[in-house]
Amino acid sequence: MTESGKANDLLAQIPSAKGLPPVHLWNPDFCGDIDMRIARDGTWYYLGTPIGRKPMVRLFSTIIRRDGDAYFLVTPVEKVGIQVDDAPFVAVLLDVQGQGEQQVLSFTTNVDEQVLAGPDHPLRVVTDPVTGEPSPYVRVRSNLEALVHRNVFYQLVELAVPRLIDGQEWLGVWSAGEFYPIGPSA
Repeated sequence: MTESGKANDLLAQIPSAKGLPPVHLWNPDFCGDIDMRIARDGTWYYLGTPIGRKPMVRLFSTIIRRDGDAYFLVTPVEKVGIQVDDAPFVAVLLDVQGQGEQQVLSFTTNVDEQVLAGPDHPLRVVTDPVTGEPSPYVRVRSNLEALVHRNVFYQLVELAVPRLIDGQEWLGVWSAGEFYPIGPSA
């Protein structure tokens, strides 16, 4: 079967019920890898070409699953491996409601999924040990994360407040009653 045929077959297998498909319950046979990649900027590529149809990207994004360090598109009858450069989603918008400890941060991803940062959707920042550059993430679902876009991260930095954690002052943000450190205060 051609690569193009594989993608069309996957689309045909996605159930059309409302909400996200229960990919965590599906355990079909692994059918190999396909030439699909999600770039760090959130662009989906198929056979080296960007997928320009946003509804198709949204549909594929509903059946992505991460097992260990590997990413798959999963349907009830098929599981295929794909490449993800960093995270499968990018948080591109931030909405802030309230302030202080009552503040709630709502992120919108590149596939129009909304996530309220909190205990089920924590924020975390990984700092590159060589460059010192931060990479912030918010959990979207299960073990799938969105890389927080640089512009959105700047908004978080503007919202940051100091807090003492284990004797060290950190800057961070509140959301849904949780404090998320984004960097040392120094």
